[in-house]
Amino acid sequence: MSQIMLYLLGAAVIFGIAIHGLLIGRHLLRKLFALNLMASAVFLFLIALGGNIDGVPDPVPQALVLTGIVVTVSVTAFALSLMVRLHRASGSTEVDQPGFDDDSGHRDDDDPARPD
Repeated sequence: MSQIMLYLLGAAVIFGIAIHGLLIGRHLLRKLFALNLMASAVFLFLIALGGNIDGVPDPVPQALVLTGIVVTVSVTAFALSLMVRLHRASGSTEVDQPGFDDDSGHRDDDDPARPD
């Protein structure tokens, strides 16, 4: 097995672990961590497939990965700030909160149609 195949296999395994964490995790911080792990797997995949031009690595995949890292860090910082605001407003950062109605997004206790 060649070195490129090992990198591609590692990227696929990391991506699979991240998909599992994204689908199974209820806490938003774990979901954000899973998204960052997915991005890392994509970066590893792009670097592994970056071809050589006369023995010199192609700079285009490297530039794409570097730009992707900058964007990922920025989106992660923004998502973390949103999570802090969500935690301050609701007291929880879990996706399935028992006090919220799934269809409307309103709290169950604020329903005007419900008799007291």
